[in-house]
Amino acid sequence: MREARILPIKVSHDFLTNIVKLAHELPRIFHWLSFTVVEDEGFSIDFAYNHQRGQYNAEEILNELKRRKGFRVLGVTQVDLYVPSLNFVFGLAEYGGNAALISTNRLRPGFYGEPHDEKKFFERMIKEAVHELGHTFFLKHCPRSYCVMHFSNSIYETDAKKKEFCHVCKRELEEKIESIV
Repeated sequence: MREARILPIKVSHDFLTNIVKLAHELPRIFHWLSFTVVEDEGFSIDFAYNHQRGQYNAEEILNELKRRKGFRVLGVTQVDLYVPSLNFVFGLAEYGGNAALISTNRLRPGFYGEPHDEKKFFERMIKEAVHELGHTFFLKHCPRSYCVMHFSNSIYETDAKKKEFCHVCKRELEEKIESIV
């Protein structure tokens, strides 16, 4: 079993329980990985803040995550992320690399004027984490709308997909894992 690290980035102390819960849930999908939450007080993302947009550049943060040691490193933040070509992103990953990043900012039901729903929020969090980690294992976007690797351009597409891989992506992932792990 390989170890993956989850790095909380600019999160509230109360939010850490969600990250610990995520670390316990992800091995159900990535059964060859264990997940450890590693707090790094020295990890700052202030350099990635774009004052004009009021958001953080996900590419710049991902570049910093790539420098962290570990088989896989998943950064989890509560700040709003973007890439220059898009208004926002739920997450970003290094295709075939060791680093992935998700933001929970737009995963909160309250962001869309919906009532607080912890179960819905956590399901969205898992889906985005699995999706971005999938990219680190060379998985591309899937055309099947129910597959976790389907591209989500809106929260409604995130809600429509499952937290698991479709049979095609699962088979592809298993083939990749045999050569990596």
